[in-house]
Amino acid sequence: MEELKARLEKYMLEQGLRSTSQRRIVTDTFFDSNEHLSIEELLALVRETDPKIGYATVYRTLKMLKEGGLAYERHFGDGVARYEVAIEDDHHDHLICLDCDEVFEFENEAIERLQDEQAKELGFKLKHHRLDLYARCMRENCPNKKRRSKK
Repeated sequence: MEELKARLEKYMLEQGLRSTSQRRIVTDTFFDSNEHLSIEELLALVRETDPKIGYATVYRTLKMLKEGGLAYERHFGDGVARYEVAIEDDHHDHLICLDCDEVFEFENEAIERLQDEQAKELGFKLKHHRLDLYARCMRENCPNKKRRSKK
């Protein structure tokens, strides 16, 4: 987290942005999270520390983090923008359950190699990519499994 805070401090200094106590609470809470958070979910978490923090503060802080390369905005097909911390040299892909909307992160070297090889074969050097797989959950305890089986 210290590396993220240093990157944030550098970005804010370059952009002439102020570091407020509310902004620090939002960024610290976000950086501590290992989840793909919506604005509303992050707002609920930061209000545990400071109930006065508003939606606009969380929205603007996430926008700043995204513009500074410290957060990724993700859309997993449920109509809600979710945000995750952009950690340098940490790449993973996503598998999203179409029934319960749970997001699973995974890493697979074979998939990474295949994508690099495909780009090279087409005359490109791959810089970054995003892979989101959508599937039906096979777990017995999937929250929406019963609803799905009635269809």
